Amino acid sequence: MNGEKRSKRTANAGERAATIREQPVTYDDYANMPDDGKRYEIADGVLESMSPGPTPKHQVISYFMQNVLTNGCQNDYIVIASPVDLILSPTEVRQPDIVMINRSRIGIITRRGIEGIPDLVVEILSPHSVKRDRFDKRDVYSAYRIPEYWIADPGNEALEQYVLSDGSYELLNVYERDEAVRSERLPCVSFTMGQILDAAADLPG
Repeated sequence: MNGEKRSKRTANAGERAATIREQPVTYDDYANMPDDGKRYEIADGVLESMSPGPTPKHQVISYFMQNVLTNGCQNDYIVIASPVDLILSPTEVRQPDIVMINRSRIGIITRRGIEGIPDLVVEILSPHSVKRDRFDKRDVYSAYRIPEYWIADPGNEALEQYVLSDGSYELLNVYERDEAVRSERLPCVSFTMGQILDAAADLPG
């Protein structure tokens, strides 16, 4: 009899543990995690590790792109580079490489991160992030109606510009190395991928 009771208790404990594991992860769960030195995102309630970390070349490209955007747009926009939490909902938290927010909407920047819809998100492709950036994040950013999304592609020396149209992204332009990147929504933007890539030309990756 005691063995049966123990078996039932064990089964019940297992069911409770399974139920807990099935519950979606929220921003509050994520914020209360011990710091293990890794970066995470929450994708539809699932905690995803962003390891391995970005390469030095990726970081140099991100730094110079942030500088170029800040220099041209700082009167009207705040430009923030990762790591920063973009909290789209309690169960959808992303870390774009670069985010731009119009100063008229500065209220969405809080101590927790960015809690709302920015004007632009930028992702810089790395070998391990291609699927996430080209498909997963593109779908999420369009679903949350972020008006403009750029994918910087160092391997092809290009930048893909997506704009929201009827609830989904349309590939508006692909800017090659020496073409000036422009945005109707962000008229302060003017640079070439060549400017950015030359700063990291000697780095592997």
